[in-house]
Amino acid sequence: MSDNFFLDNPDLQFRLEQLDLCEVVNLKEDHYAQSAVYPTAPRNYADAMDTYRIVLDVLGEVCAERVAPRAAEADEEGAHYASGEVTYAAATRDAIDALRQAELLGAMLSREYGGLNLPESIYQMMVEIVARAESGLMTVYGLQEIASSIEEYGDPETKARVLPRFARGEVSGAMVLTEADAGSDLGAVATRAALDEATGRWYLSGVKRFITNGLADVSLVLARSEEGSTDARGLSLFLVERDDTVKIRRIENKLGIHASPTCEIQYANTPAILIGKRRFGLMRYSMNLMNGARLAVAAQALGIAEAAFREADRYARERVQFGKPIRSLPAVARLLLSMKVELEATRALLAETGRWVDLWKVHERALGEGGAEGDPGIRARHKHCQALAETLTPMVKYAATEMGNRVCNQAMQVHGGVGYMREFNIERLLRDVRVTNIYEGTSQLQVVAAIGKLLNRSLDPLLAEWQAADYPADMATERALMVDLTARFDEAVGALKGQPERDRVEYYAVDLVEMAIAIVGGWLLLRDTRVAESKKPVARAYVAALEPKVRSAAEMVAASSPAPLEAISVLLR
Repeated sequence: MSDNFFLDNPDLQFRLEQLDLCEVVNLKEDHYAQSAVYPTAPRNYADAMDTYRIVLDVLGEVCAERVAPRAAEADEEGAHYASGEVTYAAATRDAIDALRQAELLGAMLSREYGGLNLPESIYQMMVEIVARAESGLMTVYGLQEIASSIEEYGDPETKARVLPRFARGEVSGAMVLTEADAGSDLGAVATRAALDEATGRWYLSGVKRFITNGLADVSLVLARSEEGSTDARGLSLFLVERDDTVKIRRIENKLGIHASPTCEIQYANTPAILIGKRRFGLMRYSMNLMNGARLAVAAQALGIAEAAFREADRYARERVQFGKPIRSLPAVARLLLSMKVELEATRALLAETGRWVDLWKVHERALGEGGAEGDPGIRARHKHCQALAETLTPMVKYAATEMGNRVCNQAMQVHGGVGYMREFNIERLLRDVRVTNIYEGTSQLQVVAAIGKLLNRSLDPLLAEWQAADYPADMATERALMVDLTARFDEAVGALKGQPERDRVEYYAVDLVEMAIAIVGGWLLLRDTRVAESKKPVARAYVAALEPKVRSAAEMVAASSPAPLEAISVLLR
């Protein structure tokens, strides 16, 4: 096994090198004024990028040497539940200790609270590395991100008291949204928040289900604060510090990510602190939480898929049949090539998405601080970045998690019969990845989230920019093909947008979203060929594979045949 999960991944290092965060870091670091206050703050952009590389290097070593060797053990033991108490597996506790000792927690928190002040883009690289090592641990590590929401929306006293504990690794976090009758439809949340008018304190009562890392010390809970309300406008977000009024009723017996406890929780007049403003709980705060979580799950799926590909590649080198390693057989080589190219395309999409999310966040902060409110240029930049972030986030969540499932399935196929046995890691990886296109919004919900943005042509500025760029002369064929496929996508957007029947728009939305993912991936990989000769075969293979798929989807969307909908009304009644 590798001794560093960052240094052994050339594509992840390439993504870091090519990530343009100059504008983001300049604003996050207050034009580098923080270096005068905090010794660890960067003095300039190059210094910041060096810091990010060091963080990823340290995490890569911890994950390779301390976490991954015990991943199977963590899965086998799993989380424990007894008499209302939940405990992690021994290997999970050791992994958390390792991350704490390496001071890798509180990644995105400000230095004021002891955090590392990292951009979202870098944090998602960290999540990928952790997920590659042990995907159950990723949910524990990834939910540290709720601290960022507390920092953004919490009151000063709460932030000062709670956030340094996150940075020191003294507390864990959970995002407590779903209920038995409120999963995808969070507007139906029934957990009640009652305000004691005499003391000004809030108290929660109700039951939450499918709560990842539900044993957490600090949780953000979505609850109904407005008496008599029945929709999203009556919901607010609350911070709960676990006490005796919080009862864990059970943990779920799941297919995978066994090290991560998924809990059913009962709140019985539990003290809570309002986060932000009343009635903004779902439409603003929880949606922002979920957007961050969706990026993290995309990175999780990518990390699991990276591990699966490496298991398959290693096995294909070692397994000899018909007198030669099976990786030399075209049928197996095709699977391995497909996995590798999909991994690189997804990693490029995740990095691009993270960059736009970072830009959105830093400009929102600038507007929120009031100094830029009157600057129309900053307002326009914020609006542009937000539109792209909100379009690309559901796209990458859909793309990465569907890709992760495909790659793990292909990796199992490369192993053949032995891969089905528990002695091989691929069996665990296939179980673990399956939840990624379900939780934090199913793939179908990501289509719903993305389709409106695509029909409003939110990708047009990016696509125009990429088409206008210069590319190497020996990539002219691929560039011409991408220009043509982009035109087919544009026609498909127009055709679906002009469709008067809403049912047909919703039915063919998935085809348009998949086209958009393919087109964006193709341009991102083609863009890589401008700086790296090694990326040319990757781009060629990807574009060649996507051409027939995009053309077929374009024809399907353009036709928008009513036949499937008619069949549904007959066959599924």
